Amino acid sequence: MVARHATAPALMIAAPASGSGKTTVTAALAWLHRRAGRRVKVFKCGPDFLDPLLLARASGSPVDNLDLWLVGEAQCRTMLCEAAATHDLVLIEAVMGLFDGEPSAAVLAQRLGIPVLAVIDASAMAQTFGALAHGLAHYRAGLPFHGVLANKVAGTGHAQMLQESVPPADWQGWLAAGDAWPERHLGLSLPHELPGLEQRLDELADALEGQPAAALPSPVAFAADAPPAMPRRLAGRRIAVARDAAFCFIYPANLACLTALGAELAFFSPLAHEPLPEADAVWLPGGYPELHGARLAAHPTLAAGLRAHHAAGRPIVAECGGMLALAERLIVDGETLPLWGLLPGTATLHSRLTALGLQQLDLGEGVLRGHTFHYSTLTTPLPALAHATPCRLGSAGEPVYRLGSLTASYLHLWFMSHPAAAATLFGAR
Repeated sequence: MVARHATAPALMIAAPASGSGKTTVTAALAWLHRRAGRRVKVFKCGPDFLDPLLLARASGSPVDNLDLWLVGEAQCRTMLCEAAATHDLVLIEAVMGLFDGEPSAAVLAQRLGIPVLAVIDASAMAQTFGALAHGLAHYRAGLPFHGVLANKVAGTGHAQMLQESVPPADWQGWLAAGDAWPERHLGLSLPHELPGLEQRLDELADALEGQPAAALPSPVAFAADAPPAMPRRLAGRRIAVARDAAFCFIYPANLACLTALGAELAFFSPLAHEPLPEADAVWLPGGYPELHGARLAAHPTLAAGLRAHHAAGRPIVAECGGMLALAERLIVDGETLPLWGLLPGTATLHSRLTALGLQQLDLGEGVLRGHTFHYSTLTTPLPALAHATPCRLGSAGEPVYRLGSLTASYLHLWFMSHPAAAATLFGAR
């Protein structure tokens, strides 16, 4: 039985392919409406961490992820309904190309009735822009299509050619060619590393203002069933969570899940050499320990604090970069850095992607869904406790290591996919 309803203007910003400018346009729209005094909620499709950090700066609030497989349709509906009830505008940045993936962003848009704004990199085309726009609008029957916006346009003459190639109602405007957001091996640079970010957002918003894309989109009615009651299996337990530029791959929904399970969260920054808080469990999320290896290794107390925590039989959950930081050593560009040494073995950063994809894991408490995305490998004498199951044939399931109370893997888990199983990782009984 549907228990909640809410309505708000909503729009999905999609594209034919990655690199077309989805994040740029989403951030520009969020900033444009935010500076006009509107409350803007942004979501990101897929299991991304970096785009949401930039979009959170533009919108002024945390960015949650939407994905029909990872998150589940019911939870997607719940989050969208809650956002519509408390915000003046809901924006959703799609993932990859509009029809890429199973299920794709197009499936999400159609299933939830969200109109799609297609961003097309027009830097190397003229009238063919119209054919591509037509294909995006009509490839999937019944897709709610809002229109098309041209990106990386050479100037007003170029923009006029592009506009004439599409039906007038579909034209939403254009942005000129400009410098792209800086990137590194896992995607966009972190917001604090982007000089003049607010000035750049102002410039993008100014460029869109007065164009059709700047108008509020049509309201969308969202409905969601009342979510099931959350078991308070972590009530009375305190979880120390590493959070800084080296450990920044944290889904806001995972923090909300732990809190709903009853946990108290204590955040600390290993980079700032903050001590490990007194806690019943520790979570070391993913991030960029390879960029800060020397600083992390020089922490005066953390390695000893983690060893004492581990010796006391208290849980430690280490994901991807968090796992690398626990290794004995990390090799980056031929240089060997000693790290915290709780996990025997050597992590090595490579120049090519070594794993990518959605996977799920069952350690006996229930299936947790997640994803893997890394450029490193870990060589360890520890046998794997279990292997995750990839969603696609041909992919390798990530090993999960267990050393006493430590559970470590490359997997980034979505705790809401099975809250009780997530609670068990952090010592729930």
